[in-house]
Order: sequence, then structure tokens, then C-alpha cells
Amino acid sequence: MRSLLLAALALACLSSAASALQLEPYKDDLFSYPGILKSDDGGDYVVVEYNEMRDINGRDQVPERRVKQNYVSLQPKRSQKDLVVTTNTGPVKVMAAGKLDQGASIITIYLHGQGGNRQQGMNDFTFGGNFNRLKNLMDRNGGLYLTPDFSDFDDRGESEIAGLINYFKSQSPQAKLIVACGSMGGALCWRLARDAKAAKSISGLVILGSLWDENFIGSAAFKRRIPVFFGHGSRDPVFAIDNQEAFFQKIRGSAKGYPVRFHRFESGNHGTPIRMIDWRGVLNWMLSVAP
Repeated sequence: MRSLLLAALALACLSSAASALQLEPYKDDLFSYPGILKSDDGGDYVVVEYNEMRDINGRDQVPERRVKQNYVSLQPKRSQKDLVVTTNTGPVKVMAAGKLDQGASIITIYLHGQGGNRQQGMNDFTFGGNFNRLKNLMDRNGGLYLTPDFSDFDDRGESEIAGLINYFKSQSPQAKLIVACGSMGGALCWRLARDAKAAKSISGLVILGSLWDENFIGSAAFKRRIPVFFGHGSRDPVFAIDNQEAFFQKIRGSAKGYPVRFHRFESGNHGTPIRMIDWRGVLNWMLSVAP
């Protein structure tokens, strides 16, 4: 009887793993990493080859302003909307693309850094077309992509984004929700990780060229073992990569097998991870290990 029970449990686990959402390929030949210089920690730490002449000048029609047309599809424009969502903190302006009605398969929210706004993450042509790829991955897989404005990187901004998460999760309660934070936006990612209510709704954190927070260890998100991905340029002048790599190792050492990955873009600058991150690879990993 015991052996039959164990077999049934094993079959249920396999069935659950097999049914986990995985995003279908989209322009993988253009957006996959150009080369891997090093892989360590069982593949959780990767050094990615980055070359400015190839990855900016060779990819953009106008360097840093407009990517070449073959990197872009404007299909998500058909579903793109500029909305105002009412939260307990007040109205929040948010741009959305993908499945806005109930039943989104996955929700990805991008939080901009200092000086940014909700339009940054919806721009189809900057950052080598990488935001456009993310929009397409959401739109073509029944997902929803959101880029909000918020008041600050402190209490009010945290409350606004927590309210936004609560609203859209109520529309699609089964959806895995990923929060991606660029630069100073990472302050909100870490604050949300410590928010017990918000952390219950979050299935992954993507930290791009951003800061670290020692208080993440032991937070509500940490206890749920929410996967964390770090992307960082080796020459980032804003947030030193040595500190971020040390924090990655601290997370690894704080809980055995904790789902955390670090992709170092060798010779990359502050904005390089936003341009270079392989969104499909990162999100599919998160979907496979998220609680």
C-alpha cells in the first residue's frame, strides 16, 4: 500500500512539473546570448560575452535609439492600453499589453529606475528591442505585461505597486506574477519581498543592474523560496558588481538549493542587462521553480 501511495505521489509531481507553463520560442536566434565565457555553481552563475560594437552598433539602426526592424514585431500594439488603476493609495497609471481580461497565464511587471516612467518598458525600439520581445512573449503566450508609474522608491511607491499586484492577481489568480526591476527600481522589488501580503502573490524577482538588500534574507519572499535572477554589467559604475555578486552568494549560502541565478555581462555597463537579458530563458526557469 505504501509503495502504491509513493508511486501515486511521484506521478502527481511529474504531472504537475510537466504541466507548468513554458513560454514558446520567439526570435530566439536574435535574442539568445552570443556566447558564454564561464559557467559555475551548477549553471546558476554565468558570464555572458558582451561586445558593444556587435551588441549595440551591429544591432541598432540608430545606436541606443532604434533597433533594426527584424528584432521587432508590433503585434502586441493591438492589445496595448494606457490605464488608470485605483488602489488604496490612489490612482496608478499603468501601460498594459496582452491578456487584460481574466485568465492571464503569466503576469510580468517592469519597474523603471530613477528618471524613468511607465513608457520606458513599453518602448519597442530602445534597449535593442528587448522590451518588445518581452511584450511579444507575454502577448503570444496568453500573458499580461505591465509597466506602471509610481510616486517614489519608498513607502508610497511600494504601496502603489502592491495595490497594482493585488488588482491584477484578483483578475487572474492562477497566473504566476514576476516583478522585474531596473536600476533603482530594485528598491521596490526588495520592499515588496518584505511585504507579507505582496510576497504571497509574487512568483519571481528579476533584478537588472540594481542594488542589493541584506534584509531579503529571512523576508516573506525568501521564506517562500521565490526565485531571484540577477543581471549585471561587469563595468556598472552605479552599483558595483562585486557587491551584487557577493549578495548572490550570500543568498545561495543562506538556504540550500535556493533558486537564485546570476548572469554577469562581461564589459557591460549599467543598462546592459536590460538590453541583453534572455527574457524567455529567465522566465521559463522561474516558471519551472516558482512556488
